[in-house]
Amino acid sequence: MARIYLLRHGETAWNASDNRYCGRSDIELSNKGRKQAELVAVYLEKVPFAAAYASPLSRAYETARIIAAKHQLSVEKDERIIEADFGLWEGKTKKQFMEEDPEAWEEWLNDPGTTQAGRIGETAEQIYNRTKAFFDEIADKHKGQTILVVAHNTVNRIFIAGSLGMPFRNYRRIHQDNTGITVFEKDRESIKFFNINLNTHLE
Repeated sequence: MARIYLLRHGETAWNASDNRYCGRSDIELSNKGRKQAELVAVYLEKVPFAAAYASPLSRAYETARIIAAKHQLSVEKDERIIEADFGLWEGKTKKQFMEEDPEAWEEWLNDPGTTQAGRIGETAEQIYNRTKAFFDEIADKHKGQTILVVAHNTVNRIFIAGSLGMPFRNYRRIHQDNTGITVFEKDRESIKFFNINLNTHLE
């Protein structure tokens, strides 16, 4: 099995602004986000990473690059772990889009598996399928190795929920701090989680 360290990227200005939905918008790390990445890089310095992967969005890629530099590794970008397509919610706070279209949010909360986020975005089923395909592939490629992956809040939570057999409507019960660490071992047939959202490096 491959051991995978899955992180959420460091903070962005939009995260700090009433958690404005970044989605596919390429928002860079804030100064605080870079500091978080530096702290987690030190925390993970002795982990024997054999490879590093990240979403192509700069907030995830830069977080991964800061960590991977401690291991003399380059970071490979993969579109399958890009953040969710939030459709019409993109760039807005929850307060804003709930006032504009409360029914869209209720439909997503009740059944994200088959409901498109923001009316025209992705479903949780689509998000889970693409992230699972990525993790299946790297688990095959890196058997017996330890791998770094940096992605995003929603894709991480939906992948974790689906892997644990949770209904997708419960994915929001899984918390992901900026640079929070989830560790699991995986092959194509099984997955074993050791922790979800370890964040002691931020204290």
